[in-house]
Amino acid sequence: MRVRGYVPLLLLLSAIWGASYLFIKVAVRELEPTAMVELRLLFAAPILVGFLVVRHGARRAFGELRAAVVPGLVLGAINIALPFVLIAWGERHVDSGVAAIANATVPIFNLVFALRFQPSERVTGLRLWGVLVGLAGTGMLVGIHPRGGWWAVAGTMAVVVASISYAGGGIFGQRQTARIAGPVLAAASIVCGTVLLLPLALLQLPSHAPGWKSLGSVAALGIAGTGIAQLFLFRMLRLHGSVRTSLVTYLLPPIALLYGVLLLGEPLTAQELGGMILILLGVALGSGVVRLARRAPAAQTP
Repeated sequence: MRVRGYVPLLLLLSAIWGASYLFIKVAVRELEPTAMVELRLLFAAPILVGFLVVRHGARRAFGELRAAVVPGLVLGAINIALPFVLIAWGERHVDSGVAAIANATVPIFNLVFALRFQPSERVTGLRLWGVLVGLAGTGMLVGIHPRGGWWAVAGTMAVVVASISYAGGGIFGQRQTARIAGPVLAAASIVCGTVLLLPLALLQLPSHAPGWKSLGSVAALGIAGTGIAQLFLFRMLRLHGSVRTSLVTYLLPPIALLYGVLLLGEPLTAQELGGMILILLGVALGSGVVRLARRAPAAQTP
């Protein structure tokens, strides 16, 4: 039963997050990155706060949010506002599929940060090779003579910096979940990210009303890609654990590439495929999935 419930949740979350890169690409055609992200967060915040209110009641929900203001501000900056804006800016210069592949480096940088901030988490042997292979894939993705010129390099590197920011936020958030419930931390970070980004967003408001495609894409990003996806994420974490949930990382790049090719007409190059294979191989080695795959048959033996 747990396996049957796990696969639909994994595929659903992958489909939602994979489509996020497509929606970002459409939205930034008419909206500046900061304004687009601010609208995205304004759509997402009521969903997450409303979930807490329904679950715990208004008094307790807002009390928990007030208690989580400090970690919410940190995560709102490094796990929400900064990476969201960097990815949006990057997608002005690279295809949505390229952005998804570059963003798949998050687990690689998680391992790099673990060397400094989690000494007990040893990164040796296959895990160290995973870091090196993943970084090589990033280099291949950027390329020596990239399609789109040096603006494409800048766009890809912006997404890579966003991945570094996500990795730092992930380690900080993991420590905070020991004392703050995941949904509370998610809601607090979204609300704080909205507040932090508001001044910049007001400076970059569009001079004319965006079209329905851009506004619809932002609504989809906020409601599905941020609000609802966060609820699915924490449900998966509670039912199936962080290791099995992290496998969504492997599905996002191919799904995003498929969306980009079929719906946006983006080309698919050998350089992109090679970079994706190396990055996902690095993630597989670094996260220990290779060892998990070898143990799986024994776990199924009655």
